[in-house]
Amino acid sequence: MSAPAIEGLRTERDGGVLTITITRPHRMNAIDYATMNEIGNVLEAAATDSSVRVVVLTGEGKAFCTGSDIAAGAAAGGVEVTPEQIMDCANRVIRSIVALPIPVIARVNGPAAGVGVSMALAADLTYASDNAYLLLAFINIGLMPDGGSSALVTAAAGRAKATEMALLGDRVSATEAAAAGLITKVLAVDELDDHIGAVAGKLARGPRRAIELTKKAMVAASLSGLEAALELEKAGQMELLTSADFIEGVTAKLTKREPNFGA
Repeated sequence: MSAPAIEGLRTERDGGVLTITITRPHRMNAIDYATMNEIGNVLEAAATDSSVRVVVLTGEGKAFCTGSDIAAGAAAGGVEVTPEQIMDCANRVIRSIVALPIPVIARVNGPAAGVGVSMALAADLTYASDNAYLLLAFINIGLMPDGGSSALVTAAAGRAKATEMALLGDRVSATEAAAAGLITKVLAVDELDDHIGAVAGKLARGPRRAIELTKKAMVAASLSGLEAALELEKAGQMELLTSADFIEGVTAKLTKREPNFGA
């Protein structure tokens, strides 16, 4: 059963499984403020709906989510949105995924970059197609990781791998991500949906309270530093968003040239 679609997002229910799909394939599912805000609304509603047993988060087309849509500008419904509001909106989504009392499965059907990586790794189970990759590209435009990725990547793969991803800004293939412990499993494109369907079905039939307490314990054991990371990232990003390096990085990206960062 499908809920009425809003621009940028579609939700569908199949029994106890709620699927949230980012529907901006023309932008490789780069996400604007309005779509991010609606994801937060949907997740918060799911947290209080006892009929929802599992959430699947994915993207339409060939990408999962390639981060914030810089080209879309900072506007929502014709109203200007501040960088701080955008940061708070993204952090709200990450907090909602982690705090949700039911499992979240990330269906990484293609590239995940920026906050897309954060959403994928905040999920409890992350399954990726073999043509997918993860990319923390913030450094390439003069920014730092945000959306809790400094904690989420470190918790999954350790400090060495997390630092490499954050400082070099290079792609990590799904195969490499699975080997590093960043994702649960990598699957062939034509096997991804069947596998996720089977896992979601098993979880939906499982003991809800036991699953809830298990998730809570796993989060407490592995993501105790998430809140501190979100605050540090926000403070650092707010500084960097006013820097000359960020302006140069974005200009270079939009004009498809190499950036020339200052000293």
